[in-house]
Amino acid sequence: MSETVTIPERSGAAFTLSSGQTLTVIDPKGMQVADLLAFNARDVDEVISSGRTLDYAETIRLTTGHSLYSNRSNILLEIIEDSVGLHDFLLTPCSRETFVHFYPDLPQHRGCFGNLAAALEPYGVLPDRIPVAFNCFMNVPVDGETGKLSVEPPVSKAGDRIVFRAAMDLVIGLTACSAPASNGGSFKPIAYRID
Repeated sequence: MSETVTIPERSGAAFTLSSGQTLTVIDPKGMQVADLLAFNARDVDEVISSGRTLDYAETIRLTTGHSLYSNRSNILLEIIEDSVGLHDFLLTPCSRETFVHFYPDLPQHRGCFGNLAAALEPYGVLPDRIPVAFNCFMNVPVDGETGKLSVEPPVSKAGDRIVFRAAMDLVIGLTACSAPASNGGSFKPIAYRID
């Protein structure tokens, strides 16, 4: 088992994940979202796709047994373990503009978008290539009658995890989310482990 790495609150990281390796994303304190992106390590124009994934899964409730697809319809990651079962793949990473829109009375922050852009830059990923992220542990109920989205506190508890297996060599971007509503009003670290 490899060492567990901690991503400090309101920050992000990027790293490579080889085909067949597993990535465990851990919520060490509970109620903390982690935005996850995946790119083909050999061609970063191939990137995780919410639209392809939700289309092929035929559900917005992705959990153990589901795969996360690329914009080219290739499987990037398979979810092989999930202690929460509630994640989001509809909403884009929070950004400075998100803070202006939703939190005008709070200090602005570059958000997950800015953290991902900075972390992924050494891998050749430009900001305009950052898509909708798979938001681990994020709780986004959809009203079945009106279609209205809301952002509620995560249901994840301390130590909860989701485990992915890489289907190809990948570049991963991962954050400890910066948006107040997404994390129950407080900011906490995220941890990960590669095996």
